[in-house]
Amino acid sequence: MSLPPTVTIAEGSIGGAAAIVEGREVSRFLGIPYAGSPAGPRRFLPPVPAVGWAGVLDATVPGPAAPQNPEMPAPPGRKPRTWSESDCLNLNVWTPDAGGSGLPVMVWVHGGAYVSGSGSDAMYDGGNLAAATGTVVVTINYRLGALGFLHLAELLGAGYADSSNVALLDVLEALRWVKRNIAAFGGAPDNVTLFGESAGAAAVGTLLGMPASQGLFRRAIIQSGTAERYRTGEDSSRISSEFLSLCGLDAAQDLLTLPVERLLEAQEKLVQRFGAQTFAVPLPFQPTVGTPSLPVPPLEAVRSGLNSEVDLLVGTNLNEGSFAVEMRPKNPSEPSHAERAAAVLADSGAPGLEAEYARALASVLGAEPSGKQLLEAAISDVVYRQPSNRLLDARQGSAGNNFAYLFTWRSPAMGGKLGACHALDIPFVFRQLASPEAEFLTRGLAPQGLSDMMSTAWASFARSGRPDAPRMPDWPDYGRARRTMILDEKQRGEEDPRGELREVLERQVSGLPASKHRA
Repeated sequence: MSLPPTVTIAEGSIGGAAAIVEGREVSRFLGIPYAGSPAGPRRFLPPVPAVGWAGVLDATVPGPAAPQNPEMPAPPGRKPRTWSESDCLNLNVWTPDAGGSGLPVMVWVHGGAYVSGSGSDAMYDGGNLAAATGTVVVTINYRLGALGFLHLAELLGAGYADSSNVALLDVLEALRWVKRNIAAFGGAPDNVTLFGESAGAAAVGTLLGMPASQGLFRRAIIQSGTAERYRTGEDSSRISSEFLSLCGLDAAQDLLTLPVERLLEAQEKLVQRFGAQTFAVPLPFQPTVGTPSLPVPPLEAVRSGLNSEVDLLVGTNLNEGSFAVEMRPKNPSEPSHAERAAAVLADSGAPGLEAEYARALASVLGAEPSGKQLLEAAISDVVYRQPSNRLLDARQGSAGNNFAYLFTWRSPAMGGKLGACHALDIPFVFRQLASPEAEFLTRGLAPQGLSDMMSTAWASFARSGRPDAPRMPDWPDYGRARRTMILDEKQRGEEDPRGELREVLERQVSGLPASKHRA
């Protein structure tokens, strides 16, 4: 193995580490600051570029995550995260050829409902993906929760007009860093693919509708995400007032100096309140439209042609809602599963459609659905699948390519109750099937061939704009027939999978303004 790698970028020199991964040497550079401190006088304000340093920056250990509460209960295999408000805006780079040039670049945005997560989580280790596919992989941190999304324009004045979008502005700043510096790691600055899952995918979908994102990425992959996760200024202001009360404060100005631990305490209370108000996924923190960086709803901007030239790959997992159904604490006073499904549908703007939706689901399943199946399908459709369909439909006629997938391999965890659950696709893409975080879901039974295919297809898309892989059928363009690749041990193309459910919801929801969707 060669000497520890060192690269020089605009801000200074960086020392990393090297390892042999899948028979190929990969260099990794961890915890690189891409922006200045967002703490102190910069709290709730847009990021500023990173300052330089003298000497060689030690980039052999991950940087801290953004401030967050521990996940309760923590997923099996998940290690406690170290966080720091001042030093959280950092990123990691894995490259198979630090001295090379022109490699496609894949920039990952982690999920976690916009309240938790880190680009340094073990399942996002980019070494295997970089080694196997010849891509430069970047994972980033961004501000979370109140620090990333609290709307303070009305409470603190025009200087905080974008406070509710600073998490997304962090992602944009990371992309600017990539454009300036990734050539030093062998990457192509003009061939960047932005990809993410869950909240990370929602960030990608929202960035497609942000004018400042133009030119910062050439392609985008949205795994279980949406371009509709946002609020109006009025709704965001109401939540900010509620948050101020939970902090025990009368003056919003005190938020600027409140210890971050106090902010996190109030944040957890708000998350719990939202959890008690929904049977789907509690999402108290979201971007705000009508703001300088997000002037109109993202889907509206996309429909008007913003980022039309960006190639797009969008997909969901078959059973996105199973965690919300199976992991919810049992409460005998709660309504039945069927009644909860009706509430989820009503909250999405489709009241009174539960019977028609149940009939459509019976047609899809070939049998009458149980209450659990009905609730799981409703959550999957409302929060993930139909927003994905609407984004693809908004891109009809775009200059860039459009591809869709449905991931259907079922997890053996919990006796198979979770099915093709939320986040199950991540270890397949990152080739991390054996990671401790993936083990609970894969149980050592995940087909390696599916992981090889998906990681290869994702990298192919990043390289050329088309998701190709050996021994996989040709991946069709989405088009008006809604052609979709079914991802399982055997792959196949299918037109408009589960279309009966889409048609039921489309008739009701399509007449609503996008701000009403609860995705």
